[in-house]
Amino acid sequence: MNVLTGQIETITIQGSLSLVRVLVDQIPLTAIVIDTPETAAYLVPDNVIKVIFKETEVIVGKGGDHQISLQNRLSGRIHAIETGQLLSRLVIDTHAGQVVSVITANAVEQLALKVGSEVTAMIKTNEIMLSQ
Repeated sequence: MNVLTGQIETITIQGSLSLVRVLVDQIPLTAIVIDTPETAAYLVPDNVIKVIFKETEVIVGKGGDHQISLQNRLSGRIHAIETGQLLSRLVIDTHAGQVVSVITANAVEQLALKVGSEVTAMIKTNEIMLSQ
């Protein structure tokens, strides 16, 4: 699991859902949670919380401006790569902290990823969990 620490900036509520914008080292990340400030006491602007997401939910992109709908993007450099027959584990140094991604070994080869490669780690809003 990836665990980063951030501070809640804003909360937008619709019914029982909240879209929470969190700043992690001044980098905005968003999460959609099935809670509101009425049902989860930690959902308060300026509250320091944990931003949690699985390694398998981190998409890796290389080069240029990625014209896609993913809003959660962390730029960084690959610190380490462990390549297996099917899957590879990448450790990416970002300003928000280290992020781990598990992608296919084929994707590492297709993108010509190496230690030191500049990449963008991307996480879908609905794949981020929040915790105190």
